[in-house]
Formats: sequence, structure tokens, C-alpha cells
Amino acid sequence: MKRIIVAVLMIALIGSSAAFAQVKAKDGVYFKQAAEFESSGWKSQVIVEVKGGKIVRAQWNGTSNIAGATDKKSWAASGKYGMAKAAKQGEWDKQAAAVEAYLVKTQDVNFSKFDKEGRTDAISGATIHVSEFFAMVKEALETAPVPKGTFKKDGWFFAEQADFDANSGWKDSVLCTVVNGTLVDVLWSATSKDPAKKSKIVESKEGRYGMGKAAKKGEWDVQAVAMQDAIVKAGDPAKIPLKADGTTDAVSGASIHATAVVLATQALKAAR
Repeated sequence: MKRIIVAVLMIALIGSSAAFAQVKAKDGVYFKQAAEFESSGWKSQVIVEVKGGKIVRAQWNGTSNIAGATDKKSWAASGKYGMAKAAKQGEWDKQAAAVEAYLVKTQDVNFSKFDKEGRTDAISGATIHVSEFFAMVKEALETAPVPKGTFKKDGWFFAEQADFDANSGWKDSVLCTVVNGTLVDVLWSATSKDPAKKSKIVESKEGRYGMGKAAKKGEWDVQAVAMQDAIVKAGDPAKIPLKADGTTDAVSGASIHATAVVLATQALKAAR
């Protein structure tokens, strides 16, 4: 009997060691973001923290080109995502948390027990597509860790204008992502007073915004990306000087009003 017990314990230890051995990244906080928005309007983000050769934290979230959207978890938690109406396992934020917990518990970065659609029966509490999460975790761990930044709090920080602009009918918003105290992503969009219109990002990309006909720097979404990239590169929106008319000469590729700088500064007050 003792030999059987010892054998079982040895097998368990070997299995555990094999799982932990899959995490080869050095200690640090890692970040990965999808290249494009999906047809659903969401762009996934993954954060993985490694300590002592083990994953101690995993976060799965997302940003969106949907008008007025906050980060995906907050959007889902507020009831706006709509999954809870049909999913027995709960809203997206709850299922994502189950997937995160599974990774931390098993350390299985090579998890592949999902079907052709990316779903799995192996994770209790989750019926959502998980293949993208595990693929992005592996990609994140293959990159350099995010350097320690100056912000005191990590997370997703959102700010939007109080009212719709009286002339344009748009209300701008910004979502900032902070990882390991470093600003890693800024998303600038806007909601229209006209309910028939989609977000400013979508309207612009689909050619309905109309700025590209007159603006030398390109359509609004193109200039917005230039502004977003400049804020991330600066590491802090407060470092980008604004002129009296709300524009800036500090961002090559953008001549539009730098509302994103003002809103990002406002959003990141909660991270300082």
C-alpha cells in the first residue's frame, strides 16, 4: 500500500513539475494585443505576470470600436455585452475570469483542448472561445517584459466628454491601458448624437466621416492612430504640449484637435 501511495505522489509531482516547466519566460509582466478589431468590434488584450518561473497573474480583456465602449470586462459587467442572456456559464467577464484562473492553477501555456471553433469543455465555468487567449499568452511570453513605468496603478482607465459637441454632434472618449505602471495602449473614439451612426472609428474607416477629402494628414481614424501612438511613445499624455486652439505640433501625422490628450490625461488621474 505504501508503495502505491508513493508512486501516486511521484506521478503527481512529475505532472506538476511538467506543467510548471512549460513557463520558460523570465520573471516580469508581459503584454500582448491583437492586431485588429474583430467583426464583433473587440480587440483582445492579454497580460501575464511571471514570478519565480511561475505564472502568478493572468488577465484577459479587450478594447472596442463600438461607440462608447469601455474595456470589455467592464462593458460585460455592466450588462451591455449581452452574453448572460444566452450563456449558462454567465457573462463574458465571469467566463474570462475562469479561464485566467485555470491558467494560473495549471500553468499550462500549451493548452490545446479546444474544438475547431476554439471552445473547450476542459475549463469549468467557461464556454467561450478560449483558443485566442492561450495563443496570445504564448505570444506575450515570447516578447520582452513590459518595463516598470511611473504610474502607480495598472488597469483600464476610461474618460469621455460630458456632452455631445454642439456643432459636430460627437462625444469623444479615450481608453488607456496601463501594464506594470507603463502606458501600453490608448484608444480614441467617439459616440454620435445620431443613433444611426456607429463610432467615429467605424464611420471614418468606412468612408462616411468625410475628413479624408480635405485633410492632408488623412482621414480621422488615420490621424487618431498617429495621436494614440504619440501618447504611448511619450509615456504620459501630459508630456504632449497643446496650443491654444487644442491642436499640437508635437504629433507628426495629425492636425486634428488633440482631444485624446486631454481625455487621456483625465482618465489616467486614477492611475497616478
